[in-house]
Amino acid sequence: MNTSSAIRLIAARELKVKIKDKTFLISTIFFLLFAIGGTVLPAVLGGGASSVAVADAATATTLRDHGLEVRQVADNAAAEQAVRDGDVDAAVVTGGGDPSVLAMDEAPSDVVSALSVEPTVRLLNPDALDPLLAYLVPFGFALVFFFTSLTFGLQIAQSVVEEKQTRIVEILVASVPTRALLVGKVVAGGILALAQIALIAVVTIAGTQLSDNGELLSLIGPSIGWFIPFFVVGFVMLAALWAAMGALVNRVEDLNGVSMPMQLVVMVPFFLVIFLSDNKPVMTLLSYIPFSAPTAMPVRLFTGDAAGWEPFLSLGVMVLAAAALIAVGARVYEGSLLRTNGKTSFGAAFRDKESRRLADLNN
Repeated sequence: MNTSSAIRLIAARELKVKIKDKTFLISTIFFLLFAIGGTVLPAVLGGGASSVAVADAATATTLRDHGLEVRQVADNAAAEQAVRDGDVDAAVVTGGGDPSVLAMDEAPSDVVSALSVEPTVRLLNPDALDPLLAYLVPFGFALVFFFTSLTFGLQIAQSVVEEKQTRIVEILVASVPTRALLVGKVVAGGILALAQIALIAVVTIAGTQLSDNGELLSLIGPSIGWFIPFFVVGFVMLAALWAAMGALVNRVEDLNGVSMPMQLVVMVPFFLVIFLSDNKPVMTLLSYIPFSAPTAMPVRLFTGDAAGWEPFLSLGVMVLAAAALIAVGARVYEGSLLRTNGKTSFGAAFRDKESRRLADLNN
């Protein structure tokens, strides 16, 4: 079996096992509920425009222009009766003076707003982002990258530990190249993570189209487009290190301790982006650090703080860092995978020439 065939075999096996994993299913459901709660439910629960009965044609046109549901009737008496019968939410009656709004207990605010004379408004900062949106978008990017990289990274590490604990890894290494094991696990984890994000993106896009006719999507669309390549590079970079962490121990119980540095690498950028998203110098620095760039750079693109060339430079820095870290992760993985005499230190696995020589013989 050549290396490419072995990678496909390992990836298919990992996909078959992990797609039924409760952690994957629960995290997917959680993200979908989060996406629905943030986009779809406000539009569904908020209700539609108020229905209004009116006799005057000019007033009816004004109300329609404001998006209200207008029912034109013969006269003011018919408009009032429509309200009493519950056929409409309100009625607008005219005659002699200013129009009046009739309702059973409380006039709908959108009807009153449509008939009110708006004062002249001059915005001193017309390009300013909505404060709520300025918080939710960085939180969304950081949350997605944090949970997916942590969840799938731990799954990759646990898979490696379980294979060592059951000694099945010795059979696998005798059958397929060691590097194929590593690449297959990373490929499978990446496919599942991207599939999860794609599903969440579909729900989010549908929700924004329903809630605001796509205005929000036009604002966050470019940053979402950049988030995808940043996510892919960042996930692959971290996945190789997660596999290396798993190879350092022989029991699942020991994984939490040895993987704590990796958890901090994922967790610290998450909180930095959330709490310092309005600090431009800090966000600029974070957008060039490989572990925080997948969230920091898309956020800066959303807020308009990044120049057109910056995402290319940031992504290039990430690619170089990913290549170096993947090489380190693969070396540690090969140097500790066949060790079954307890925990292995990162440095010892990195320096273990004998284990890598055995791996090369299998390759």
